[in-house]
Amino acid sequence: QVQLVESGGGLVQAGGSLRLSCAASGLTFSRYSMGWFRQAPGKEREFLVGISLSGGSPYYADSVKGRFTISRDNAKNTVYLQMNSLKPEDTAVYYCAARYVTWEDYGYWGQGTQVTVSS
Repeated sequence: QVQLVESGGGLVQAGGSLRLSCAASGLTFSRYSMGWFRQAPGKEREFLVGISLSGGSPYYADSVKGRFTISRDNAKNTVYLQMNSLKPEDTAVYYCAARYVTWEDYGYWGQGTQVTVSS
């Protein structure tokens, strides 16, 4: 059974930082690209960043480029999202997702973790 479990969310003031973690189990982690998404109330789910199998060449959405950094540790089956210079508009539920090498889209999702940025 595949599980993706996010952690690290919480309440932070604008300008602050948080580090999200996503621990994966039940899959061969090194065979999956990983991504982070978010969904704010009343808005559609937004892609933030993806990272390849080996951790190279991450690709960021313009909304977070320069502020967020993705990384992965294949030995720990974990992907991270370092979020700096947080803004109130970053408030959302953050999800990690996994995409197998042959899949066109992400197929496994975590339950999400809430991030709230106060002004």
